[in-house]
Amino acid sequence: MVPGFTKFFLNRILKFMKRFFLVFFLSGVCAALFGQQKGVREEVVITTGSKKTKVSSGDSDTLRLEVSSKDFSRIKAAGYVSYRDFGAKGDGKADDIDAIAAAHAFANENALPVKAGAGATYYIGGKSRTAIVRTDTDFGNAAFIIDDTGVEDRNAPVFKVNSNLKSYKVKTLSTLKKNQKRVDIPLSGPSLVTVTNSNVKHYIRFGLNQNNGSAQTDIFVVDKDGNVDMDAPIIWDFDQITDASVLPIDEKPLKITGGRFTTIANQAESKYTYYARNIAVRRSNVLVDGLEHRITGEGEHGAPYGGFITVGECAYVTVQNTVLTGHRMYSTIGAAGKPVSMGSYDLSMNRALNVSVINCSQTNDINDSRYWGVMSSNFCKNILYDKCIFSRFDAHQGVANATIRNSTLGHMGINAIGTGTLIVENSTIRGRTMVNLRSDYGSTWQGDFIIRNCVFVPAGGRPVAASLIGGTYTGKHDFGYQCYMPRRIVFENLRIDDTNHPENYQGPTIFANFNPAMTDSSYEEKFPYMKTQEVVLNNVTTASGKPLRVSDNAFMFSDVKVVTGKD
Repeated sequence: MVPGFTKFFLNRILKFMKRFFLVFFLSGVCAALFGQQKGVREEVVITTGSKKTKVSSGDSDTLRLEVSSKDFSRIKAAGYVSYRDFGAKGDGKADDIDAIAAAHAFANENALPVKAGAGATYYIGGKSRTAIVRTDTDFGNAAFIIDDTGVEDRNAPVFKVNSNLKSYKVKTLSTLKKNQKRVDIPLSGPSLVTVTNSNVKHYIRFGLNQNNGSAQTDIFVVDKDGNVDMDAPIIWDFDQITDASVLPIDEKPLKITGGRFTTIANQAESKYTYYARNIAVRRSNVLVDGLEHRITGEGEHGAPYGGFITVGECAYVTVQNTVLTGHRMYSTIGAAGKPVSMGSYDLSMNRALNVSVINCSQTNDINDSRYWGVMSSNFCKNILYDKCIFSRFDAHQGVANATIRNSTLGHMGINAIGTGTLIVENSTIRGRTMVNLRSDYGSTWQGDFIIRNCVFVPAGGRPVAASLIGGTYTGKHDFGYQCYMPRRIVFENLRIDDTNHPENYQGPTIFANFNPAMTDSSYEEKFPYMKTQEVVLNNVTTASGKPLRVSDNAFMFSDVKVVTGKD
């Protein structure tokens, strides 16, 4: 027999426990391009067993979700969560971001997928609120209007795809060697390892956007036993490691499908205050399929964008059947005190491995130079373009291995520095050069180029003196690393459409004039450039009928061996 007072007390406790509180501290660091997302902290308090389902917000960081027992049972029985379940209007006028964030928070806790309402239009205003996505999400044919004309926090993504797995620091990893095959660290399963040496600077940028470089860093995948995936090897020697972190890799795929997104562009001052009101993918093993993003309201000035889809600190991500939009190009005063055009992107990748972009295109003309390149990347490995129609491919602070196939690239062409193998096949390139080795990072590629079954249309058909490989290197600037030209370059079945060419045109060159001042052996490079050893030409033809030459700078490339015939 339970005494009356004790019985009463226990009943009160049981009654109270019917309403339980789940508090999620959903946080993450977005290391996307140019560091535009400095950190996102979301707190969601969920109460179940309420009489009525209600979503409310106190300050900009706290969202309170009360779910009635009836709605809880109904949603669980349906097997998915809709934004309407938590009060979204979907009329294109009322701000639905709180309802959207609440729906995802509930879905995350109950391991349920999310489905947007068919035909709905969700308006998302400037509130600093991020919906954390940890379950499959089907945006369907719903429209989303993201209004950037007045935002509380330009660094806060609208959707952030996160893992339930937590990263952790490692103190036992003190050094690494390039191409090291195994690391001895505690692992629960396949993981992504990121290491940094803050005492060494790489990518010390030269030119109008000059800077003091970035800390030496590398990112690689290991299995549960610490074996490094050698398809994406360690690319630097680390004499010291000042920071090392491990993020377990989700083995179950997460899918984000559909959605018609429109960004009403910001009207901010044209300077390097990047906007990140986007979909930030920070989880491994993710598929983004069938999404569309358009931009409206661009005026005479505006701040740039770091990407509508940003992929960072993760591996095995595919973006497919997706339509993006190039942003209007604006100018500002760069670090060198001179006017410079600002990069603005709709797709960006940062510290990401094995990213595939398949059957994607952009809404505006890939040859229209008023719009900046759609894509950019930093510190990535194994990037694939397949069946894409974009204005460009770009690797800023290095890519290890990249493949472009069955694609057409517009006015900005291929811009890259990095290591490993760059493969371009069955594609049409309409940039000023076939491949431009970015001069602001030392025009460096430590590895090989393989270019086959392609068409090169110099400068999109404008009259220019065409070169296949572009870049600039004076040997006077320290980029923080030894700079290389591709060791070996293979051109196979390449058609150069130089029909429209300037007067006195002598034919295209393999290499542009990388250093007009280097005309004889008296020129001294403080930081020597390792030149290409061999170029293989197999069935390279020109529309003009002019022969392919090595370079206008005969001295600089005098030691390059050119082989004609089969590879």
